Amino acid sequence: MPNRVAIVGIGQTHHAGHRYDVSFEEMLNEAVRAALKDAQLSIKDICATITSNMDPFEGRGCSDTIAVAEIGAYLKAGVKPQTGGTSGATIFSVAWTYVASGLFDIVLVVGGEKQEEVGGDSQMAIITAVDELILRPFYTGALGGLAMLGSKYIAETGCPEEIAALARVIMAENALGNPYAHIRRKITIEDVLKSPMLIYPVRLLHMSPQSNGATALVLASEEKAKKITDKPVWIKDVVTVHHSGFIRYLSGLSPDPSSHEVAAKRLFQRNGITKPMEEIDIFEMYDPCIWEQIIWMEDFLFLERGTAPKLIERGVTRRDGAFPISPSGGVVSANDIGATGLTRFAEAALQIRKDAGDHQVTKEVNLALVSGWGAANWTILGLLSKSIT
Repeated sequence: MPNRVAIVGIGQTHHAGHRYDVSFEEMLNEAVRAALKDAQLSIKDICATITSNMDPFEGRGCSDTIAVAEIGAYLKAGVKPQTGGTSGATIFSVAWTYVASGLFDIVLVVGGEKQEEVGGDSQMAIITAVDELILRPFYTGALGGLAMLGSKYIAETGCPEEIAALARVIMAENALGNPYAHIRRKITIEDVLKSPMLIYPVRLLHMSPQSNGATALVLASEEKAKKITDKPVWIKDVVTVHHSGFIRYLSGLSPDPSSHEVAAKRLFQRNGITKPMEEIDIFEMYDPCIWEQIIWMEDFLFLERGTAPKLIERGVTRRDGAFPISPSGGVVSANDIGATGLTRFAEAALQIRKDAGDHQVTKEVNLALVSGWGAANWTILGLLSKSIT
């Protein structure tokens, strides 16, 4: 039987469009120190360090080798996965596996992104990732694919743009209570509807920003976790699913179920969940565009097509609603790509611990759903619990 694993330390930096006050290495160190302080551990207690950022987005290679000292990786075991937007969730999954396998007792996992430092640009890197003869002239990176999904959803359901605007306003309200969020300002429905159209139906305020920031977590085995903290957050399960037909999925031409649906089916079946919105308390979703939050609610939660807008309109997904989604403000409020997926796990853990401060949900959180997503439809879905069983 694998070791039970818990999150015992949480650390984040504040996110911003510019972090001129620190270097990339110093920024990662901010998150690491915060996580170690939260766990009341020193770097000597750490057995292995898992890290990630997207080197192509920063315009340089092997960034982990530059930050060895700052992330506490000196003479320690560890790896650096890069899986696009899913990177932060991937390193969480790897760290969980390291501890669950019994290989290590305490593992530090840290992700971050600082594109401004060396002139990197995620959009340019994503555009050049596709075939240069056929797709590149028509591909606009993440934005184009997300817009295709949104357009298809509107055609299928008739979802009005006002619903997407309302969902974005809810995220803005959540982010105002989150001191770590990048976009922290009051946004009205009118503001969203008047923001520039990028690619129909995606407007500027629908999309996630390019943020600079970092997140770190400390994971520990059951034996160690019970000695470290009196409020461990237990990792019940993590599922990873890939979908090879990336462009076909984004364009709506794939006949296969989405990687989100497959991941949710596996996770729920393995954990005996039959009514996710009744049995799970919150969902910290990887939502890079507000249209995707609406669409993926239905994919992940097995809702009938076209029903998510009604739930948003009724206030179900608000921080004080029956099923809060992204009470942190979500990816549309902060997106440091190498850590974005990891931040979802951090924020869900804070909610379970009742340590989320001004963006704490009003209901009791015993079970939290967490997702990560990136290129090639690399979906990671996790389940965090207050209880060890």
